[in-house]
Amino acid sequence: MILNKKTAKLAVIIFSIAGVIMLMSTGVLAQDPPSDNYLKPIGAALAVGIAGAAAAIAMGMAGSAAIGAIVEKPDLFGKAFLFIVLIEAVAIYGLLVAILIVF
Repeated sequence: MILNKKTAKLAVIIFSIAGVIMLMSTGVLAQDPPSDNYLKPIGAALAVGIAGAAAAIAMGMAGSAAIGAIVEKPDLFGKAFLFIVLIEAVAIYGLLVAILIVF
C-alpha cells in the first residue's frame, strides 16, 4: 500500500479544499459564469495533476525496483533507464494536453 489511511485522508481533505478554491477563483461557483471557457483552467489543471501524480507514483515504484536490479546486475542500467524515461514521458504528455486545452 502506497499511503496509509491517515495520510490518504489528509490528502483528500487538502485536495478538496484546493478544488473548492480553484472553482471559486474561476467563477464556476458564482451565479453567472464569466464566459464559455471557464472550465479550461480546470481541465488543464486536472491533466497536469493526474498525469504528474501517476508519473510520481510509477517513478517511485519503478525507480526503487530499478536501483535494486542495477545493484544486482550492473549491465541492466540501460533497460532500467529506459523504463524511467518512459514513465517521465507520461508527465510530459499531461503537460502537452494541458497546453492544447488552454490554447
